Amino acid sequence: MLLWLLPFVVLAQSANGLRLYSPNPHYLAYRGNPLVLVGSGEHYGALINLDFDYRTYLRALAADGLNTTRLFMGAYVEKLGDFGIQKNSLAPANGQLLLPWRRSHQPGYALGGNKFDLTTWNDAYSARLFDFMTQARQLGIIVEVVLFSSHYADGWAYSPFNPANNINQTDSIASAKVNTLENGNILTFQEQYVRELVHQLNPFDNFYFEIQNEPWADQSDVVRMRNAYGPPTDWRATLQVVSQRSADWQRRVASWIVDEEQKLINRHLIAQNISNFDYPITDPDPAVSIFTFHYASPEAVRVNAHLNKVIGFNETGFAGQADSTYRRQAWRFLMSGGGLFNQLDYSYSVGHETGRDTVGTSPGGGGPALRAQLRVLKSFVEELVIVQLQPDYTVVKAAPGTQTWAMSNGKTRWAIYCETLATRSYPLTLSLPTGNYSAQWIDAKTGQLVATEKLVAGQPLRAPAGVVDRVVIIKRL
Repeated sequence: MLLWLLPFVVLAQSANGLRLYSPNPHYLAYRGNPLVLVGSGEHYGALINLDFDYRTYLRALAADGLNTTRLFMGAYVEKLGDFGIQKNSLAPANGQLLLPWRRSHQPGYALGGNKFDLTTWNDAYSARLFDFMTQARQLGIIVEVVLFSSHYADGWAYSPFNPANNINQTDSIASAKVNTLENGNILTFQEQYVRELVHQLNPFDNFYFEIQNEPWADQSDVVRMRNAYGPPTDWRATLQVVSQRSADWQRRVASWIVDEEQKLINRHLIAQNISNFDYPITDPDPAVSIFTFHYASPEAVRVNAHLNKVIGFNETGFAGQADSTYRRQAWRFLMSGGGLFNQLDYSYSVGHETGRDTVGTSPGGGGPALRAQLRVLKSFVEELVIVQLQPDYTVVKAAPGTQTWAMSNGKTRWAIYCETLATRSYPLTLSLPTGNYSAQWIDAKTGQLVATEKLVAGQPLRAPAGVVDRVVIIKRL
């Protein structure tokens, strides 16, 4: 393909590509510098939806000061209305779906048009992918390349691997077996798809692979109540543990990536999506460097810190439209040692690629105001040089009326994120080494300085009045 004449301009930069930050592998490094990934991106269809202007989208994301986005590669698509999403970029309009495979001459694809030929790659897809990655790289945006996804209730009906949607006589199997080693000849086509994408993406240094989105959704061995007061039929009240057969298949996919890259110039990180909320990871694949969670709690970072890998929170939503909800989720997670936060932002849609569409009917939030607040957070952790700190579970001895999450180097610098719940202010009791300190209180929403004071170890720290979320930076004098 002519496409392969184009990428060599990227190769000279490969030594500075995305990797674990060796002094603290709970974080990433890119272009020689450590970084924390903070994003607020569209619903993953920017590549496969021909109506979506991804160039405008990527420029808007960078202009908002954010640096990451998720990208679904085509093994999974949705139809309009799925999950209550009325303007869904992952559900293109009729005739605007672009997948990795060429269409055949045989009609009958479930969402309109001809069926796919899984043995013939689509050059138009490759060209759009190359341009997307080029634009993202020029803007310093790290792309999470999501290879597969669970199919949920109806998604298998639209999959190109479904025998009803291709001319290649793939095996007819239950949806729950698609992303397992029990999927018949579909495994061969999945491997061909992964290896081709590994080849096409290899020249780029601004991405990592994620094996599968939400594998627990249709592959769960254990379900327990996360909230005993919630209805057991509501996924938000349960913790689902991904099945062993799913884990075995994911390890196989990771091996394809590793094996194929042995033949190529560059190596890329691999991420594995673990669960909703939190889960102590078992038997981690040594090929995986980033472990991601959805709707994550800070506990996901704490219980997996011993792995010395990046723990990420790469999808939010289903918690209303209030900016404060998602802002606080982000602060809690990153101030617990997480290395990645990505908001699923429903204000992006076709025709609104700058992210200013309404979100009132969506299952989540988003918009310019929230992105501005996430920019405050990103700037804060960069200026704090958070990669030099560790989660600190002992510095706060007592915080009446306030929830806290802290990072420190244990000697000279502490940062404590505080969510005040009480209507009147109460002091924080801290455990600091003997000495004198300065304390700066900063509004977590605006980034503005609220108050400063001097502090002596053993004295309580006065919190400013108001039921808001703030962060205090304490430095030894």
